[in-house]
Amino acid sequence: MATSPLKINRRSANITEGKSRAPNRSMYYAMGYQEGDFVKPMVGVANGHSTITPCNSGLQKLADAAVAGIEEAGGNAQIFGTPTISDGMSMGTEGMKYSLVSREVISDCIETCVGGQWMDGVLVVGGCDKNMPGGMMGMLRANVPAIYVYGGTILPGHYKGKDLNIVSVFEAVGENAAGKLSDADLREIEMRAIPGTGSCGGMYTANTMSSSFEALGLSLPYSSTMANPHDETQNSAKQAAKVLIEAIKKDLKPRDIVTKKAIENAVAVIMATGGSTNAVLHFLAIAHAAQVDWTIDDFERMRKKVPVICDLKPSGKYLAVDLHKAGGIPQVMKILLKAGLLHGDCMTITGKTVAENLADVPDAPRADQDVIRPIDKPMYAEGHLAILKGNLSPEGAVAKITGLKNPVITGPARVFDDEQSALKAVLDGKIKAGDVMVLRYLGPKGGPGMPEMLTPTSALVGAGLGNDVALITDGRFSGGSHGFIVGHVVPEAQEGGPIALVQDGDRIVIDGDSGRLDVGLSDEEFAARRRAWTAPPLKCTRGVLAKYAALVQSASEGAITRPEL
Repeated sequence: MATSPLKINRRSANITEGKSRAPNRSMYYAMGYQEGDFVKPMVGVANGHSTITPCNSGLQKLADAAVAGIEEAGGNAQIFGTPTISDGMSMGTEGMKYSLVSREVISDCIETCVGGQWMDGVLVVGGCDKNMPGGMMGMLRANVPAIYVYGGTILPGHYKGKDLNIVSVFEAVGENAAGKLSDADLREIEMRAIPGTGSCGGMYTANTMSSSFEALGLSLPYSSTMANPHDETQNSAKQAAKVLIEAIKKDLKPRDIVTKKAIENAVAVIMATGGSTNAVLHFLAIAHAAQVDWTIDDFERMRKKVPVICDLKPSGKYLAVDLHKAGGIPQVMKILLKAGLLHGDCMTITGKTVAENLADVPDAPRADQDVIRPIDKPMYAEGHLAILKGNLSPEGAVAKITGLKNPVITGPARVFDDEQSALKAVLDGKIKAGDVMVLRYLGPKGGPGMPEMLTPTSALVGAGLGNDVALITDGRFSGGSHGFIVGHVVPEAQEGGPIALVQDGDRIVIDGDSGRLDVGLSDEEFAARRRAWTAPPLKCTRGVLAKYAALVQSASEGAITRPEL
């Protein structure tokens, strides 16, 4: 006679009760299940392993460790796959259009498998940029006990006494085009920058999101800055699986953890570490999945009160592995907590509050390192991700304003309707100091998929123009982008936003201090240009890109696809 399911197995009970019991159980017996397995929690392992990119090619060992941890803790592991798109590999190509789209596909995959198989919990293993928010959104939609396991960062490459990472290559291309770097050195940097598995090494998008997930409470302490090649990542994955089993017993679900205060904690860490502009887009989407009231203006509210206390690339000196050695995200969080900038009472997946998790972490950073600064000696007194509004971005835009000599620029517009012509202008030396490059028809609908502009921004930096030329776009920037950059301009050009009406030579004013983005046009001139403007046809009319363009909302709403339509 079959044993009755445990209370924690409300979902597993679907295979032991009712008229469909025998056929359902037969499918499990085919996979080696025994009679006693049907009283154990069924735990999904959403495995992002692939050989598409080094970000994900080292994930299988973590998924295997997680499976071992689930089974040791008394659960049944059910592995399923999620896709990935390599931002670094697709950058500057048509493939980049699929990057942000993959965030939605990954979240759909997780929700579909967890819901379709009535899993009791899910552990998500991911590496590359969109694995992170896609996985979190899927966890929140499914809303069964869940934990995120980050695949880990990459170790630095080395050449001529300098540490290298993926952005080193993009910037080397610009230096080479400007005659500042030989062809031989460019080739050596290209070959040495990525020495093995793991996600891009600075505080770029993957490490930004992993750090914020730790602060959010849905990843284990210290797990967000580990290096993929190191054994501690496997140990952490196994421990995460055991923590998840305990969360299943307590019925501790993602939406119990991801509250508005928890998102404030995550954004505080993003600001303190100098994280990616993509975090704005992704946390708007995560908040929507969590059913938390969060708007683009909340980022500006947080920016004004949280200083940048970490000296990390792309605008700083150090990589995520250096942050890990200096105390990791728990050290950053403890500093913020002591300064009253973190909510210590927020619950985490460990079953402990943020304050309880940080109890044994020192109040101040170690004196023998300078990756993490004391709160009274920050890199910058305020956060680095500014929300700009004005007649060019009435619904907002996102600027990265740290590392600049002057966060204010006024200059003539140099307008481009695609990334390739803009890049060619930089490499051909046609962009001069004081210019404001305008890259448009690259938004969620117009791209479609809101491609990242790492290639032209890196070319500008390589050419020595990073502080002297501004670049604004309705597309996105890589977490590795730095310089005078403003992205996510809303409304986008495809929707007839003001950025569609800008012409070469128009005077554009970007003011990071006052939060303004304006073009020197009268209302009458704007109206005349609008009457003469017609929307170009959508670039894609079939397949996933067309589906995305039809459903996607604006960047100020996180570029989510809204199923309520």
